Amino acid sequence: MFNRRRFLWLSSLAVGACSTRPVVKSATGSSSTSPVVPQRHPSFGRAIGPTALFAPKRGDVRAVVISDLNGRYGSTDYRREVMTGISILPQWEPDIVLCVGDMVAGQSISLNVSEVRAMWDGFNNLILKPIRDADIPYALTIGNHDASNQTRGDGSYIYTIDRDVTSRYWQAHQNDLALQYIDTGDFPYYYSFKQNNIFYIVWDASSANVPPSQVAWADQQLSSAVAQEAKFRIALGHLPLYAISQGRDRYGEFLNNADRLQALLKRHHVHIYMSGHHHAYYPGHANDLNLLHCGALGSGPRTWLNRTDTAMQTLTVLDFFFDTDDTVYTTYNMNTLELVDNQTLPRQIVGPTGRVLRNGVTLATLTPEEQSQTYIRNEN
Repeated sequence: MFNRRRFLWLSSLAVGACSTRPVVKSATGSSSTSPVVPQRHPSFGRAIGPTALFAPKRGDVRAVVISDLNGRYGSTDYRREVMTGISILPQWEPDIVLCVGDMVAGQSISLNVSEVRAMWDGFNNLILKPIRDADIPYALTIGNHDASNQTRGDGSYIYTIDRDVTSRYWQAHQNDLALQYIDTGDFPYYYSFKQNNIFYIVWDASSANVPPSQVAWADQQLSSAVAQEAKFRIALGHLPLYAISQGRDRYGEFLNNADRLQALLKRHHVHIYMSGHHHAYYPGHANDLNLLHCGALGSGPRTWLNRTDTAMQTLTVLDFFFDTDDTVYTTYNMNTLELVDNQTLPRQIVGPTGRVLRNGVTLATLTPEEQSQTYIRNEN
């Protein structure tokens, strides 16, 4: 039941930061020897961030989470909000950057090989190189505009050029990302790694279908000793399990068989499923699984279902606290560089496949009117 999870709102971190506890304590190994306790980060507990911005208190591990960076089809440059985010990113002193897809603006059959290569060259020079020059590891999941796995009736990829160029680009950079791989699978589409005592699994959710072979692979990876002995387990995929934003509540815009995928993640005590694609920041939970819907840092931000708020570009700083099994999100509106106040986000979002509750909200705290809310199709 959901009440096994304790949500903490840390007032010392300001209203824009929210904290969650995992559904289940991290599993421990069966070895009779004592586990190795990682050395605490020397900046643990210090408020660290860019000058003039709110600085969150650092956890044992810090990640900066970005998603949906791209602009118009074929673009080789990025919006001001993206470039600002990349330029100030090192000042949060993250241990890793997690990018949840759509780094370039493909998924157009009118783009030729040279044009797709040019997009990745632009990404390399403007996004990846500054991050790696700052000596920050970089992990990614492939989005639909990077290299969609959508297929024709005969099983062939629709966006063959995107898949070919993307594969070549990332395979050339696979060993440049400072990731401690566990299984390279079919990098960059699916793979696993363990970084700072956190196990990460990435699957190819660049369309609504995660291939069955990958689901079986994910099951094996998450059940492994190296995964279960980690302090946290995090799963990343571009498409989400639930619809949360306007214009993204149609089938094909969220994962098929989401109930089965969610059951797999829950069975292996995954702490968070991180996704992009819906271009709206929403830290929530559904059926005992934490969900981080990452907002767009690039073009086309969206607002939530059944809301009329102004859409915003966002960037999230994620701190992991090992002693308490907490994760704290601090999210910035990159249009204004102000904190996103989580209390202003929808208390719940009801989509075509179910209900997502905002962090800190439970079914028991919903009003009768909220509990009876049903899905209303968005016409945008």
